[in-house]
Formats: sequence, C-alpha cells, structure tokens
Amino acid sequence: MESIAIQGIVNIVIVLVIIVITWWALQAFKIDLFVKNPNGPQAKALLILLTIAIGSLVGNFFIHYLEWATWIKYIFTV
Repeated sequence: MESIAIQGIVNIVIVLVIIVITWWALQAFKIDLFVKNPNGPQAKALLILLTIAIGSLVGNFFIHYLEWATWIKYIFTV
C-alpha cells in the first residue's frame, strides 16, 4: 500500500514539473498571431488549457515510460 502512495506522489510531481516546463516553453510561442486579443482573458485561458493538455500528455508519457522500464526486469525472470 505504501508503494502505491509513493508512486502516486511521484506521478503528481512528474506531471506538475512537466506542466511548468510546458508553460515556460509556450511563453516563446507567439500566440498573438492566432488570437484576436492576445492580452484578453480568453487568450490566457487558451494558454492555460494548452499548457495543461500538453503537460498532461507528456507527463503521462514519462510515467508510462517509467512503468514500462520497471517491467523489463520480468524479462529475465523465468
């Protein structure tokens, strides 16, 4: 039970770190080319939603990758 709790905390931290990195990376994106009012609340909401969506996808990839990497040890147990 304790390992599940630790895994949950690690997963949360991974996704939050990736979301922060995604936010930082999207700051270099010229969103004003695609929205009418780049300083308006709709543009900010769009940026937040894009950050969460991309961050969640990339974070879940890393979580799955770590999970798959731990399964490799079962190849060598017969």
